[in-house]
Amino acid sequence: MVDRYGSDVLSGDWKRPPRGRSVELAAEPGTVVEDVETGWVGAVVRVEKAGGVHVVHLEDRRGRLKGFPLGPGFLVDGAPVRLVPPRVAAEARLAIARAASARTASGSVAVAGARARVARGSRLYVEGRHDAELVEKVWGDDLRVEGVVVEMLDGVDDLAAVIREVAPEPGRRMGVLVDHLVPGTKESRVVDEARRVRPYADHVLVVGHPYVDVWQSVKPQRLGMDAWPVIPRGTSWKHGICAHLGWPHRTQADVARAWQRILASVDSYADLEPELLGRVEELIDFVTAPE
Repeated sequence: MVDRYGSDVLSGDWKRPPRGRSVELAAEPGTVVEDVETGWVGAVVRVEKAGGVHVVHLEDRRGRLKGFPLGPGFLVDGAPVRLVPPRVAAEARLAIARAASARTASGSVAVAGARARVARGSRLYVEGRHDAELVEKVWGDDLRVEGVVVEMLDGVDDLAAVIREVAPEPGRRMGVLVDHLVPGTKESRVVDEARRVRPYADHVLVVGHPYVDVWQSVKPQRLGMDAWPVIPRGTSWKHGICAHLGWPHRTQADVARAWQRILASVDSYADLEPELLGRVEELIDFVTAPE
């Protein structure tokens, strides 16, 4: 049937302007637009901020430049547009800013998209698994970029023999991190002997931190303590720490879980004591330095 009264004049988008609704358009260089108010037609040359207002500069076909406030009031092929800052430039600036501010856990500038480098001949040696896991968590990204592998010694009692076995040389340096390296200890005597091993001394660097165990290099505040407790002689240090914290410590599995809780409290270099930070950085510099 024929509708005698026609369609509802208020149905649909009856408020729509004759030329259509304005849409956003990035003011990319080279985009040709027309200013509705003045009729000026030109290609976008640049967008800048002046007096707190974004201004788009248009160049007409005679090479003349004129600035207009960025926003609505422009046409492209007769259709209204609202000019906004160039997305490409804005995204590029954002990407640069993010890259510049991105840091690894060690505080180094992160290298975006970097692949692990083929392993160097030089190596970084630590006493045990906990040392290796802590170094990996904080310096792992840096070591992969540098191609440095961390190996475990399972103690340093026979460090001199290990050095002779590895036989470091130019291009195959050996950096060693030792726990509890303080004057008068067994560790200090072992290290003194290892440093005298010839003909490898020039290609070996042995440094240490003063802590009984690498656990102690984590700032105690991260575990809710003001300081690490003093464990009486005759008591296993790790068991004593677990007991002080109220953690299970009857089995080796309990101790392993305790370490994982401690390791989980470390997010970056800021959670570690400077006595460890300095020594690890020194070793990394040594094993990556050009011969």
